[in-house]
Amino acid sequence: MSGVTIYQVAREAGVSPSTVSNLLNGRPGRMLPQTRQRVEAAIERLGYRPNRAARQLRTGRIQVIGLVVPSVANPFWGTFARHLEAAALESGYHVLLCNSERDPDRERKYVEELWADGIRGVVLCSSLPSLEHLMPIVRDGLGLVAFDRTAQVGDPETLVNISLDNVVGAQLATRHLLELGHKRIAFVSGSLRSVNRRERFRGFCEALEAAGLDPADSPVWSGGPDERYGDLDVAGLGRTAATELLSGERPPTAIVAINDMCALGVCAGIRDAGLRVADDVSVIGFDDIVLADLAAPALTTIRQPLPEMATAAFAHLRAGIESGEPIPGQSLLMRPELIVRASTAPVPT
Repeated sequence: MSGVTIYQVAREAGVSPSTVSNLLNGRPGRMLPQTRQRVEAAIERLGYRPNRAARQLRTGRIQVIGLVVPSVANPFWGTFARHLEAAALESGYHVLLCNSERDPDRERKYVEELWADGIRGVVLCSSLPSLEHLMPIVRDGLGLVAFDRTAQVGDPETLVNISLDNVVGAQLATRHLLELGHKRIAFVSGSLRSVNRRERFRGFCEALEAAGLDPADSPVWSGGPDERYGDLDVAGLGRTAATELLSGERPPTAIVAINDMCALGVCAGIRDAGLRVADDVSVIGFDDIVLADLAAPALTTIRQPLPEMATAAFAHLRAGIESGEPIPGQSLLMRPELIVRASTAPVPT
């Protein structure tokens, strides 16, 4: 039915127009559950669709947030986007997705366009050390949540950082291999310029040192001389890395990959070399994407609590958007979990 108004919905549900408005504007806590059900049923029966333009004029904002990820070529970012969208939809918000490939200029252009379209909150997932390219828009009032990135010197005071403890995650991964008897452990990544990757590499080195091993003796493959991030073909990067590492004079018996897609590529490289994953070379990833449990052998990895992280990211953005004022910045660090599957095994004799 076209032309249905909020007043017709209110009459149909037997409530006041302000009650309908509270539901449409993401404030269901102001009514009883049975009242919310009556309003939702009335909206469904009448086919009511809120006028977004009118809402923006009335409230000064639109209920849309931006999400900037490195690349959805990695299923991890698609899964995070799904969880963030689910949290947003619960409150009547929608999500616009952009792929930046960790390019600061591309990020800046995307965020400028989002800002020009009236979007006042963005979740940024590139984990770059500096956010200088976005500072003019942040100073103008953009709400920014940095995902998978810890606080850095020079960050704006209103920035919210939400991250896994990547150092601890990499320590868990490396210690698991050490406990299986591995000493010749390689680390494979794209460029180590991003904050999250640096922290994972630091955790790897700290775990080796704690075991009495010199990290300098462990092979590190980090994307080649052009320092590519490798987000577009991180599986191919892992495959290339495994081929090169296993053809060396002292090939590793285990490999820590920067993420699960990289780890799956490493597994392919091991098979290319005529070797078997786990039996000949153990592999551990990071993220616990859906493909990790479907791989053969299933991938040992570090799990990130994505639903909780996405919910926290949206909650912080919404608070800033609806208050209309900058909120104090803060950092939230979440605990990783080691998930042991079949891609790791005791060091071969």
